[in-house]
Amino acid sequence: MQNLKDTAVVFIDIINDFNFPGGDKLLRNTEKILPNLIKLKEFAKENNLPVIYVNDHYGLWQADFDKIIKQCTNHSSKEIIEAMKPDDDDYFFIKPQHSAFFQTPLHSLLTDLNRYSLILAGIAGDICILFTAKDAYMYKMDLHIPENCMASEEKNTNDYALYLMRSVMKANIDSV
Repeated sequence: MQNLKDTAVVFIDIINDFNFPGGDKLLRNTEKILPNLIKLKEFAKENNLPVIYVNDHYGLWQADFDKIIKQCTNHSSKEIIEAMKPDDDDYFFIKPQHSAFFQTPLHSLLTDLNRYSLILAGIAGDICILFTAKDAYMYKMDLHIPENCMASEEKNTNDYALYLMRSVMKANIDSV
């Protein structure tokens, strides 16, 4: 990332209960990237970059990260949630479907903050991050999607999503 003054970090679906078919695989793969996610958040804080969480709503339909955390915390998810929960000065939105842009105020916030370069991280790479990257690309944003900060249930679908984001959406997928 060359110019950080127009950059924001977006964590997608990192507050997660992993309680669905395939959730055990996604949990294992998320645990592998957790140190890199922590490092990315520290980098954002050190460089005064806005940190934005966009998360599934888990049927609560309230953009209150404490309620979402309470709903999602269980034996499996506790370590990830405790390490990655939003700080009071972070932004937090809920989303109804896959893209962090779809029916959320994300684009309005980024415009207001004058941020046109995004670092995307989180889960699931082959669905929610891929759809978010597609929308960001359509908004002509510069993308950095570190391959070591993205997980999916299956390695091959994660790798294919990274390939698409690099080749079609011109994303930088270099690790952090």
